[in-house]
Amino acid sequence: MATLIIRHTVKDFPTWKSAFDQHATARKTAGCKGGELFHDQANPNDVTVVMRWDNQQNAQAFAQSPDLKAVMEKAGVTGQPQVRFLNDVGRFNA
Repeated sequence: MATLIIRHTVKDFPTWKSAFDQHATARKTAGCKGGELFHDQANPNDVTVVMRWDNQQNAQAFAQSPDLKAVMEKAGVTGQPQVRFLNDVGRFNA
């Protein structure tokens, strides 16, 4: 399984979250298996999205899609998002 992490700043978290939720079907269709959302404790408009994907190719295609770019613009993403692709190499217990 592949992981796609996107970190960006947004103008307004509730507005961004609404657009993110509306984009769920597109993510699922593209191969997303779910994930987690985070925002910075000091700045809730600093958002990190961790998404699990069926494979690396689908994660990369989604991240580079014009549709995602348009949704990000509509959602109020400011600046250049930081995008990382990770491969799962194991689990651990605390």
